[in-house]
Amino acid sequence: MIDFRPFYAQIATTNLSAWLETLPLQLKNWEKNTHGDYAKWAKIIDFLPDTPAEHIDLKNFVKSDRASAISDGEKQRLIHHLKQLMPWRKGPYHLHGVHIDTEWRSDFKWDRVLPHLSPLQDRTILDVGCGSGYHMWRMVGEGAKMVVGIDPTELFLCQFEAVRKLLNNDRRANLIPLGIEQMQPLGVFDTVFSMGVLYHRKSPLDHLTQLKSQLRQGGELVLETLVVDGDEHTALVPAERYAKMKNVYFIPSVACLINWLQKCAFKNVRCVDVEVTSLEEQRKTDWLENESLIDFLDPNDHSKTIEGYPAPKRAVILANK
Repeated sequence: MIDFRPFYAQIATTNLSAWLETLPLQLKNWEKNTHGDYAKWAKIIDFLPDTPAEHIDLKNFVKSDRASAISDGEKQRLIHHLKQLMPWRKGPYHLHGVHIDTEWRSDFKWDRVLPHLSPLQDRTILDVGCGSGYHMWRMVGEGAKMVVGIDPTELFLCQFEAVRKLLNNDRRANLIPLGIEQMQPLGVFDTVFSMGVLYHRKSPLDHLTQLKSQLRQGGELVLETLVVDGDEHTALVPAERYAKMKNVYFIPSVACLINWLQKCAFKNVRCVDVEVTSLEEQRKTDWLENESLIDFLDPNDHSKTIEGYPAPKRAVILANK
């Protein structure tokens, strides 16, 4: 099983030390109620090669290269083990000669977001709903001192730990399998990311308040979420499903979202990017057994979802505590 004790030791002498009052017990309880396949997924990490990477690039990719080329046999074994952790949704990863072609080209989103951020150098960062951790590694590549991701999905945790092992066990990023509602208000992070989470929350203002409670005074929130066109009074509440997703509750307009953030007393609220999700950014690959964006859109009109709602459009909002 995955050992969280190195993380406890890592934060013990930092401004995250107060988290140790609650976190170890929470994770003990979490281990008692994990997904039935968690033990199998965690065991796969042990099968991955211990051969260290000679070159790692987190600035431009999430990539590791060994000193000598990987043999065909080694490559096939590595692919076999990594495919036991499918579906791979966020990426891509280039690890020891294996290209994990994930459903999402998360590098597209990163390239849109990064130019607008306060420099991440030496920052302590929280990534809420981090998935397998792709963006966390890119934050490390920008010089972050420590990145903590939270996501309760056990498969994502095992994917993250597999990638970490192939990045020479880099401990500048750590994934904790909890939701933000389980975190005590720490108020210490320089930057808090919430990307692709807000529309899954039944109470979006509570989520914004929880994000704020993790930021230090003056810290920066990076919020990326689905939006619709409209004024400050516009928010789509899907009847049953949106793009075949059951757990979509509120999709606001940009103006409405800015109003929500201001109601939560965020300052300097500004929208820095709006982009319709393309079929190049989210698509089926050999690393995904499920449906993808093309299956979620009206086959005769890609400007609409299969249910008739506006097709996915995503905005990036920055704000300060």
